[in-house]
Amino acid sequence: MPHQPLPTNNQAGILEPPPGSDSLYPEPRRLFENHPIHLRELRPLNGQSILSARQFSLAQVVELCKLAAVLEKVEITPYHPLAGKIVVTAFFEASTRTRTSFESAVLRLDGKIISIPEARITGAAKGESLADIGEMFNAYCDLVILRHTETDAPEQILGRLRVPLINAGNGSGEHPTQALADWYALLKWNNALAAPPVPGTPKLQLGILGTPGSMRAVKSFLLLALRFKDHISRVTVISEMADPFGQDLSEDLAGAGIDYAVTNDIQHHLDQLDVIYMNSIAFLGDSYKNMDSRFKLNSDSPIKKSAVILHPLARLDELDTSLDKSPHNLYFSQAHGAVFIRQALLTAVLGRIDRLPNQVHTVD
Repeated sequence: MPHQPLPTNNQAGILEPPPGSDSLYPEPRRLFENHPIHLRELRPLNGQSILSARQFSLAQVVELCKLAAVLEKVEITPYHPLAGKIVVTAFFEASTRTRTSFESAVLRLDGKIISIPEARITGAAKGESLADIGEMFNAYCDLVILRHTETDAPEQILGRLRVPLINAGNGSGEHPTQALADWYALLKWNNALAAPPVPGTPKLQLGILGTPGSMRAVKSFLLLALRFKDHISRVTVISEMADPFGQDLSEDLAGAGIDYAVTNDIQHHLDQLDVIYMNSIAFLGDSYKNMDSRFKLNSDSPIKKSAVILHPLARLDELDTSLDKSPHNLYFSQAHGAVFIRQALLTAVLGRIDRLPNQVHTVD
């Protein structure tokens, strides 16, 4: 289908960056105008449960990001992509951004929400198993979005669940849709990531301040980073732990053949990094813990002039508010774009790509 201009998404209520903040919110239009959309890459996601960032191919990540960029700019409400679909957001662990961005994504696509904001209002508070809860959900909804304190919670509920499940964070396990939001922000910042690298183009030095083996968002971000390995010259992990990965993640790194290093010296490496991903909150055992707390960034930190900072939020004092108005701030763009990347994923998993406007189907 020939390319047609997309209408600007300026409907009342649609998320728009604050006035005067263009430098903090990269323009999404360049991502899909410079790179045609190949929706066929997303069709295998129809009906699939999303448990790990490992499930996504490079092509799927890129096409989800391009579709999200379209959804961020196009007036989508009149097309009712999720009309007739009911989504349960079952959050057995506290959440602000993930739950509300998922619910916003569903509602903006004209789907319906059954919201469970905390475990104590469910049968789990009486000892009901996740498997039995999953059996009940089969009768109530078309998709479940689950956050839980237990790492094996997705497997428990999938013992009986027959509708797709999206993992919104499972203990210290993974957070695959946060990783999609992370890389969506990066692809808007650097559109070249959406295509094979051009010979001679400098590659990115990626820095991670945190402990991927214990921090689910960091782990999933790193797993998707392996998909973009041809664009990355080196990954430097700055952590208080000598082995911040754990066995599975170490095997992923070794299998990808990516160059990486581990250090506890932030000052020596900070000015070399193009992308800095940081976090300090880990869910360990049955509670949150603040890890790597001595690694802090503020406006006086020796950050490379062109570098950007990502943070899944919530933050403590590791990321100072003095950086919020700086050009390094990509973390607000992360949070802003989470609605649209989750819209893209929901549309694919629920098999509603064909309900999107004709203009979206540039190449299929």
